[in-house]
Amino acid sequence: MLERKWKLRKIVNDIPLNFKFLLIFFIGVLLPIILLNLLFMDRMSDLIKSREEQNLEISLERARKDIHDYLDGGVAVSHALSRDKTLYEMLDQIYEDPLDFYTAFDEQLRHRVTSYMPVNNQIQRITIFTDNESIVSGGNYQVINEEVRNSDWYKLWKKSNERVLVTAYQATDSSDKALTAPYLSVIEKMDYIDHFDTYDKLLRIDIDLSKIYDVIVRERDYLNLYLVNEHNQIIMSAQSGYQRNSADPYTVFKLPEQYSNEDVHMVSIGTAKYVKGWRLIGMAEGTRITKAMIDMRLFIGAIAAAVTLMATMFIYVMLRSYNYRVKRLSRHMQKVSNEKFDLIQIDEGRDEIGGLIRNFNGMTAKINALINNVYKLEIQKKNLEMERVRAELNFMQSQMNPHFLFNTLNAILVVCTKNNYADVTDIIKSLSKLLRRLLSWKEDLVSLEEELVFIEMYLKIEKFRFREKFDYQFEIEEEALGYKIPKMSIQPLVENACKHGIQAIDGLGTVRISATVKDARLRVVIADNGKGMEAAKLREVILAVRNENSSGTSIGIRNVYRRLELYYDDQVRFDIVSRPDEGTEVSYEIPLKLLDHT
Repeated sequence: MLERKWKLRKIVNDIPLNFKFLLIFFIGVLLPIILLNLLFMDRMSDLIKSREEQNLEISLERARKDIHDYLDGGVAVSHALSRDKTLYEMLDQIYEDPLDFYTAFDEQLRHRVTSYMPVNNQIQRITIFTDNESIVSGGNYQVINEEVRNSDWYKLWKKSNERVLVTAYQATDSSDKALTAPYLSVIEKMDYIDHFDTYDKLLRIDIDLSKIYDVIVRERDYLNLYLVNEHNQIIMSAQSGYQRNSADPYTVFKLPEQYSNEDVHMVSIGTAKYVKGWRLIGMAEGTRITKAMIDMRLFIGAIAAAVTLMATMFIYVMLRSYNYRVKRLSRHMQKVSNEKFDLIQIDEGRDEIGGLIRNFNGMTAKINALINNVYKLEIQKKNLEMERVRAELNFMQSQMNPHFLFNTLNAILVVCTKNNYADVTDIIKSLSKLLRRLLSWKEDLVSLEEELVFIEMYLKIEKFRFREKFDYQFEIEEEALGYKIPKMSIQPLVENACKHGIQAIDGLGTVRISATVKDARLRVVIADNGKGMEAAKLREVILAVRNENSSGTSIGIRNVYRRLELYYDDQVRFDIVSRPDEGTEVSYEIPLKLLDHT
């Protein structure tokens, strides 16, 4: 026994974990789902069949009740008219001439019959027949003549010897004498009042067959209905309808070959004597049950598919979680054998595999630290990076200062040439201050106030140069003056506005410098009303500014942008807006939390 257990355990242990998960899925999840769905489907099939059988019975009873109500309503109207004393009196009266009858008709008979029809919309026509020949035939009142006595309905009534008869027959269509049409009528002899029995009186109420046909067609989704009389003749059905343009007798009902007795449902129309033998036969088409079964199978199949899909996704996620981490651990173990001590950079999790990965990372980190002296390498790397940044800053500053000095000296030269070396005292003083400030500026960061003093000296030189053609404005918030910014981070932008914006226009050129504090950010804006730039040129300038390898174009703006980026990373917002003939606006925003304050 123990040997068998050991062999079974060995067999299970030898199975790869991937296959173990698949076996768990197929045997523990998929197979139970399939078996449960098959059992559930079988049970649901029985319930659906039982429910549909009840629906068929309800449908048959609903149709029977409506048809019975139509017939019973006709009989009720017949009884009411058969007991109308005024009607008897008028029908037994001898009229001297047609005018005498029409007078009585207008006074008593015109609405005597038709008043019942609005509330009994299943009644198509009400006709009273009498052998009183002084009555003029027409409308609802007819004289019993030879034609009436030879009609099918009259013969059927005579043959039945019943006081009230409900019968179906073929007769000449009232709207077209060349055609025949089916009729369903309630026929009753009017002999309830003895002292008005001078003439025979017969009442015929024609039922509107379309109403009954609508009932039969209404139930077509459930049953194929046949209305059968006491002689087993089909009076009406959903397939053949009731419109017949021939005098052929009604077809005798026979069970079609494709139906079995189980498919046939039969019910009597009523218990009254006048509908004795009348039946409503319904044959289940099978389509409704079939559709219900298909819908049920589709629904259960969809549920089974959804459950299977969810289980599959769950197993896949579990398997992938295990498989991915184990493979990563295996690869890194192979790297260790090749003297590569890389850490496994994944979310290792808190399960057993996660514990293995954490232990492996800890072991690898210790080995790597002992071999490579991580701490010294990190310090050396940081020092190298700081030196690189400092060298780049110094290089850009050295690029700016000669460029600025060259432009300033060139301006002095132009002015002195034009003015024969007169009135240059102020500009030389301003230039001296500028040179002294440049030589004395040792810090990389200066207050905004110091930077603006430097800018104002530069603008005085430009004002001297351009005279009445140039002006400048400062819009500085008091709160902004104490924040420290990189030196020379405004002057290149002002110089660029004077050189490329103001110099190219004929009218008064204005440079506006503003500094505000808003939304916890310092915003500096340098704007001019110069010639501006087209959209294509603006895109070219922006690309040149943001491209580290760019040279020769927009060097002043690019150096300002690069220095701000080195100091404040991606926290700074730098923007250029320009429109042709409207000027250019260069702005940048720095979060206050990154700025020192004096």
